[in-house]
Amino acid sequence: MKKQAMIKTVALAAMLWTAQAQAQDVVRLGNLKFAHYGAVSYIKEIAPKCGIKVDEHVFAKGLDVMQAIIAGELDVGTTASEAAISGRASGAPIYVVAGFAKGGARLVGRADLHMKSLKDLKGKKVGVTRGGIQEVLLLAELQQVGMTASDQPGKDVQLVYLAYADLNQALLSKNIDAMMQSEPQSSQAINKGYGSELLKPYDTPIGAPVRTMVMTEKFYKEKRPLAEKFMRCFVEATKTFIDNQAVAEKYVRDVVFKGQLSKQDFDDAIGNSPYSYDITPEHIQTTADIMVKTGVGRLAKAPVARDWVKTDLLDAAKKSLNVK
Repeated sequence: MKKQAMIKTVALAAMLWTAQAQAQDVVRLGNLKFAHYGAVSYIKEIAPKCGIKVDEHVFAKGLDVMQAIIAGELDVGTTASEAAISGRASGAPIYVVAGFAKGGARLVGRADLHMKSLKDLKGKKVGVTRGGIQEVLLLAELQQVGMTASDQPGKDVQLVYLAYADLNQALLSKNIDAMMQSEPQSSQAINKGYGSELLKPYDTPIGAPVRTMVMTEKFYKEKRPLAEKFMRCFVEATKTFIDNQAVAEKYVRDVVFKGQLSKQDFDDAIGNSPYSYDITPEHIQTTADIMVKTGVGRLAKAPVARDWVKTDLLDAAKKSLNVK
């Protein structure tokens, strides 16, 4: 009897240890539903072979991801750089640890207006999502050509603030004349014939904006082995999408967008927002400085990027997987 009791005790202890270990190996990930965020979603599919479980939560915009991080609901989040910068400036305990896509923005005008340049926006209504990287890029582009913009009348361009999901419909119904939109929505507007590209907004000092992966300081510091596993899984997922577009296309079109994204839309979207790994403090600092200049995010002062851009986990993961 004693032997059986001991066996049961050992078995129970093993079960408890396994359950505890599994609980410790769960990474809570916040993500967005865009084509260029697809490789990040794919992490959860390959997570078991990485020795982890990824619990993905999809949000409407990057600022929502930041709010969830601040509330302690996430360990890792993906967002455009402006949300990470705004979060850090507001005291959010986060580090930027990787960049997972580049570009992903396009200024699209109504096809029937036949606009060719920024100057053609004078007197027009331009839709954009408030506080997003698209707003940063739009205002930076307009400033470069000496044009003013506001959501109030009296400026060269009248801004109309809308959610990403509502911009295309507003353009289609002619409630706005142009939009600075993300991917794949901007490609969809062009491919369906009601939108026409004015420009890809990559000629400001920001260049092509890099989408950021952020970790909480607590996760980065206190769960280091798990953070390392997650980062290796991110690099593996991203490498798969870069090396095998068929896998990337099938996953994004079938799983992320559930058949609502055409092959042409996917190809055009990723052509304008390729998957990547890297990010630099210099890029984040430049973006933050332009946010201050344009007033997006209402930053009193830009946070110093070198204090919170930490790429050591990424560098180690890339080295372990022989990724350049």
